[in-house]
Amino acid sequence: MAMQRTSPATGYETDFALWAQSQATALRERRFDDLDLSNLIEEIDDLSKRDRDAIRARMTTLAFHLLKLHYQPERASGSWLGTIVSRATRIRRLIEDSPSLRHELLDYELTAYADARPRASAETLLPIEDFPETPTAEFTAAFRAALAGEDFGGDAIVREAKANRALIG
Repeated sequence: MAMQRTSPATGYETDFALWAQSQATALRERRFDDLDLSNLIEEIDDLSKRDRDAIRARMTTLAFHLLKLHYQPERASGSWLGTIVSRATRIRRLIEDSPSLRHELLDYELTAYADARPRASAETLLPIEDFPETPTAEFTAAFRAALAGEDFGGDAIVREAKANRALIG
C-alpha cells in the first residue's frame, strides 16, 4: 500500500509514528523530495545519543551498586549482585551493537563513578567523604571486571560479610 504524498514535516509534531512510517516509505521508494531532512537528521543524531545515554545510565547504576557492595558488604544482597551482572551484560550488548562507543568507556567510567558517589552516600547514609572523589584501584578493577563479564569479587564479599554476621550473631 503506497503512502499518500504529504509535505515532509507533516506529522512530525502531531503523530511521530505516522511521520516515521512515511519517511521510511519515502526512503524505500526513493522519493527523496518527500523527506523531512532536518527532522530525519535530528532523529539520526538522537539514535547515537540514545546509545551513549543508555551506556552512561547503566554504568552509573553499576558503579552505584559496586559502591554499596564495597562500603556496606554486610547489607549485600542477591539483588545487588544481580543488578551488577545485568547492567554489565547490557553494557556489553550495547557495545557489541555500537563498537565505536568502546573508546568512550573510560570517560563514562569516571562520570559514572562521580554520579554514583552522592547516590551511594544517600542510600547508605554514609558521609560523602567516605567515598573517595576518584575511584580506588580496587574499585576500578572490580568495575572493569564486571564490565568484562569476569569475577568482580561480589560473591567473595558476600561470603565474607555472611561469615562476619555469623561470628557476631
